[in-house]
Formats: sequence, C-alpha cells, structure tokens
Amino acid sequence: MKQSLNIALMGTRGVPASYSGFETCVEQLGSRLAARGHQVTVYARKHHIKYDQPTYRGMKLVKLPTIPNKYFDTIVHTLISSIHGLFQHYDIVLYFIAGNSPVVWIPRLARQKSIINVDGLDWKRDKWPELAKKYIRFAERLSGVTANAVVTDSRVVQQYYQDVYGIPTTYIAYGAELPRKPPGPTLKKLGLKPREYVLYVGRLVPENCAHHLIEAWQGLNTDMKCVIVGDAPYAEDYKAQLRAFNDPRIVMPGYLFGEGYWELSSNAYAFVLTSGVGGTHPALVESMAFGNCVVVHDTPENRETIGDAGLVYDGRRGGEGLRPVLQNLIEHPELVEHYRRKAADRAAKKFSWEAVTDAYEALFYDVLQGRRVARFETAVSTPK
Repeated sequence: MKQSLNIALMGTRGVPASYSGFETCVEQLGSRLAARGHQVTVYARKHHIKYDQPTYRGMKLVKLPTIPNKYFDTIVHTLISSIHGLFQHYDIVLYFIAGNSPVVWIPRLARQKSIINVDGLDWKRDKWPELAKKYIRFAERLSGVTANAVVTDSRVVQQYYQDVYGIPTTYIAYGAELPRKPPGPTLKKLGLKPREYVLYVGRLVPENCAHHLIEAWQGLNTDMKCVIVGDAPYAEDYKAQLRAFNDPRIVMPGYLFGEGYWELSSNAYAFVLTSGVGGTHPALVESMAFGNCVVVHDTPENRETIGDAGLVYDGRRGGEGLRPVLQNLIEHPELVEHYRRKAADRAAKKFSWEAVTDAYEALFYDVLQGRRVARFETAVSTPK
C-alpha cells in the first residue's frame, strides 16, 4: 500500500473554483487526491474565496491575505502561503503559474519537496507591460532551479522549456469530465434555445481575443446567438469595447460556473476558442468532453489539443479569418455532428481527471524518492 502524503496546493485563487482553469485543476485534482487518502491543503486568497467552511470536497482550506493588485496579487499570496507552509510538515507542495517560481524554493528549507506547473507562455499576453514580460521569462528560467520538478500540460510548451532553457519537464495533460445537462433554467434565463448558439468561455482580456468572435458575428447570415461567457478584473476598457458592438444576437452573461456552465456547454451548436496564447486551454478540453464541435485560433498549442477533432481559423485576420469557418458550420450541420463525435472521442481517450491524478501521484512519489532532482539541489549538494 502506498504512503499517504501531506500535500499543499499553492499559487491559485483557491477553491471552490470560480475563476479559471488552474482553480478547476486544483479542485478536481485535490478532491481526487483527498479521496485516495492523502491529506490535501489548498491555499486560497481571502479577498477572492467567500466560501466559509474549513474544508471543501475533502480538502482543507487555508485563507490568507494578499495585495489585490494586478501585478502583486499572485506572488504576494504565494510568498505568504509558502512561509505558512514551512511549519505544516508537508511532503509535497505543488505550485501553479511560472511567475511563482522565485518562491518555490521556500518549502525546501523545511525539507519539503516542491513542484511547479508552469502553464503556458504567459509573457506572450498583451496585458503585461515589457518589464512584466521580462520578469515572467526570468521566472520561467528560474523554475528549473527552484523546484524539484516542473510540469507542463502541453507538449509544445514542454519542448519550449527544453529548447530554450534546457529544463526537462513532466508532461501531464489537463482533465475534462463534466456532467452533460439538458436545457434548463440557464438557457431560459438567457433567452437561448439548444443548438442555436455558439459559445465562447474565457477571461475577457485582449490576448484571449474574444473580439474575433464578435467581429466575425457582425457579418454572419444567421439568427443564432453568440454567447460570450467570462469576465476579468483590471480589463474594464476591453470589456467596454466588447459590449459596444450592441448586437442583440450577442449575449454576455459574465462568469458562469457549475451547473449553469455545464448546461450552456452541453447545448451549444459549436464552441470557439479565440485565444492565441497559453498552453492547453481548460475550457477547450472541457468543451470537447461535452461533445462540442470546436473551432480554435490556429496556434501549435491549440492544434496539439484538438488533433484532427476540430477546426482552426487564421487568428492573424481576426474576425475576417473566423467568419467563413463559422458560416460554413452554420450552413452544414452534418459537419458539426461529425466534429462533435470526433471531439468527444478524443477527450475521452486523452483527457481524464483520474489519469491526470494518477500522473501527479506518480510524480509525487518519484520526487520523494529522489528520482527527479532539481539542478539547484545537485549544485549545492555535490561534494567539492
């Protein structure tokens, strides 16, 4: 029987998931690890998580303060969490987001092992000024020094870390297993009919390019609705630009999680991912698992995710590149059904939360047994 581990998950906003893919990963992974008999602690940001119970789905919650600022929110909270964790006797501390790598060494002061999931190439995002981009690239390089192991959820990003920094990483895919829901109160509230809307889900920030979909919609010959699900702090100007289109066919309900999100995803005509940056996008993987026909911005990471189970558009042309792809799908529902089947089959084979949990658990044991050792540890421990 395998050893029960004391595991901490740091670097995200916390659970219950109510923001992005990393929070969903923490909830899905953490709850499964807890169900397998491990002690799991999730560090949450006090100003973001309003859930008032000490545990959630078997995970212990530790809420700590931070500076609620675009640039300092994440790293300050992760620093405080890391210091708190020094005294909790964790076996493994799993961090998320490459920008946290400068503090990932802290658990090792208490002989705890640290692992970081670096996500995609965040410095490509337009929201960051040049100085922030330089910091993120510095943090990417540092991840291979401060952590005992580095995780990527994309083969493209894995190759980037090897080619650019010489950092070996462990590839672990993102999971997607969510319940399909029949049409219900969410569709009714938003005035939607099943299979008569195209769906976008994501943060409403410029680099996620939701404007591509809205621009494409302006020239489409259709009565279908376009549903833009999402929000974002610190992006008021961009959100105002999206709402300024004032098209009655475009619905922007803000964030939706849980059953409302499941219902929308289960009954869409198609799903569009417009983002041109990042690694594996959770909303895309989940939409494939819901059996949606998916259309993605043509990037290596997005092509890796969909394989031959979806369609791509030229993101360099914005809405002009997306519009003909959507018009063709609207005019050919049989093509939509074909890609529905392919997407669902690919998601079932490739993206499973149980398989993801198996992979993380195996990595934890490998790291504890010294089979994956960071260069920092090797450098300082080798006798002279």
